[in-house]
Amino acid sequence: MGLFNGINISASGLTAQRLRMDLISSNIANINTTKSEDGEPYRRKMPVFAAKLQEEISKLNKNNNSVGSGVQVVAIEDSKEPFKLMYNPNHPEADQNGYVKMPNINIVSEMTDMISATRAYEANVTAMNSAKAMAQSALKIGS
Repeated sequence: MGLFNGINISASGLTAQRLRMDLISSNIANINTTKSEDGEPYRRKMPVFAAKLQEEISKLNKNNNSVGSGVQVVAIEDSKEPFKLMYNPNHPEADQNGYVKMPNINIVSEMTDMISATRAYEANVTAMNSAKAMAQSALKIGS
């Protein structure tokens, strides 16, 4: 595994975690959205990550050494959890019993996910800075 592979892996992690943070921010911003484009309340969005291994599979056949090449977002899925029901008979979206369908977003889990994504982002920055420091040290050896 070369030096730039480590940087590329960290970069893919940074990109994936940034998208995750963007989706979490969107979920939090829409926590009270009772009607979206499809007429239903906003549904929580979640990224689906997968390891980038396509290039490595061909290498595996040559040297029997499996090394990942980062992460990629393969999909953004809507949560299948049921909507929350809130009693508010004065709300314009209330049904005949006075209940309003609210988005299936839990602010506590969103904030926990945001902290997790932030820590993962920071870990990737640290790994990238370490790879950069190693490259600079390697360049000093030759001089």
